[in-house]
Amino acid sequence: MDENKGYFDNLSGGDAAPRAGREDAGGAETVRQESRTGGQQSAVQAWDVKESVGIPKEERGSGKGLFLGGLITGIAGALLIFAICYLGIFVQGAVESGHEAAESTGIREDSTVSLEMVSKLQLLEEMIKEYFYLEEPTEESLQDGMCRGLMEALGDPYTEYYSPEEFKDLMDSTRGEYYGVGAYISLDSATGLPKISGVMPGSPAEAAGLRANDLIYEVDGTSSAGMSLTEVTSLIKGAENTEVVITVVRENETDLLEIGVIRGKVEVQTVQYSALEDDMAYIQVSAFDDVTVKQFENALTSARQDKMQGLILDLRGNGGGSLDAVVDMCRMILPEGMIVYTEDKAGRRAEYTGDGSRELEVPLVLLVDGSSASASEIMAGAIKDYGIGTLVGKTTYGKGIVQSVIPLQDGSAVKITVSAYYTPKGNNIHGTGIAPDVECELDAEAYYESRGEQDNQLEKAKEVLRGKMR
Repeated sequence: MDENKGYFDNLSGGDAAPRAGREDAGGAETVRQESRTGGQQSAVQAWDVKESVGIPKEERGSGKGLFLGGLITGIAGALLIFAICYLGIFVQGAVESGHEAAESTGIREDSTVSLEMVSKLQLLEEMIKEYFYLEEPTEESLQDGMCRGLMEALGDPYTEYYSPEEFKDLMDSTRGEYYGVGAYISLDSATGLPKISGVMPGSPAEAAGLRANDLIYEVDGTSSAGMSLTEVTSLIKGAENTEVVITVVRENETDLLEIGVIRGKVEVQTVQYSALEDDMAYIQVSAFDDVTVKQFENALTSARQDKMQGLILDLRGNGGGSLDAVVDMCRMILPEGMIVYTEDKAGRRAEYTGDGSRELEVPLVLLVDGSSASASEIMAGAIKDYGIGTLVGKTTYGKGIVQSVIPLQDGSAVKITVSAYYTPKGNNIHGTGIAPDVECELDAEAYYESRGEQDNQLEKAKEVLRGKMR
């Protein structure tokens, strides 16, 4: 604690700052300076003695004077050499001690987590224990906070830390089953707030009246501003048959809306299929999870059994998901060739291709909107580059980067942006999105008042598809 107290004084600019310098460095820096100046001062003092002892002017050229001057010079030189040697030995010892200390703690020399940083974190911990007035934080919460802070320092909303509980929830959701409200959540690019990008049919969210494009302002009274998607979803998920109150900002509403939702078991059905008029098939994909690949394959099989002559593939509100999932699904509809490729910070390139053995044999229309992101844009970009389908709706979100989830030994994990992805023609759409071939704005008021029965974007897609089927 003495070391930390000294460090605190030094930060505060108090009288203890000089002492803190010695304590923080273990005396090394101060001793090194004193050794250096001590040697130089000895030499200066020796020459000063020669000028101040009162040697008579006529004796200054005598042998005795020369001998005395040479003796003093020799002593001074010896002292100077000794000081330099001592300094060199001391510096070498300090460096070796530093290396040994770093090695003993497992800290690499090039690491941002230096011994000084460890001391600073311990100081901050002591300050929290001594001064923090509100509820006492747990050791686990402080450790999680440090890990989150390191990831947040990157300034990337897609890079984040998962506690062991959060990582388990993430894995459960991608496997297709969890307890929550049944809504898809993404980040709104304009406000930075989490946004409901889609609502699962038959879910608690749909029953409570939550809508796509609702901005989540609060969850149970806790502001969502600045939260990661993981933090927001962890607040929304909970025990079965418990209520969560989600406060939303809704377009064309002047006041905030507080919507209570009873949590339930959500079995994620990410693919919906229906046969439409005029031998058209409709497949909606709401996310690209592990369970989605098989569901999509089954939907295509059903559509072919129903003798579809044209397909509408709906990716509206689909915020993305697994790269492997979307690649597997693209292999079911695309011709032979490149599906997508990625490049990391070292320029390493990974290519994902298909053999074209299951290429879609009927005309295709793809529905997209501003919430179609990431994996949705991989599929949309490939369809557009190959020219096998017509995009209808609004410009997509514009997320052209890839994250990897890396598990850690204690059960926690990090999701970190590792590369950028490119469409088959080499386009990176990060920050720009993919423009539709046919622009069409959703009439949201008519859509929600009719509970989805009036969908002008879907009607436009049918119109375009009929033209392609002739």
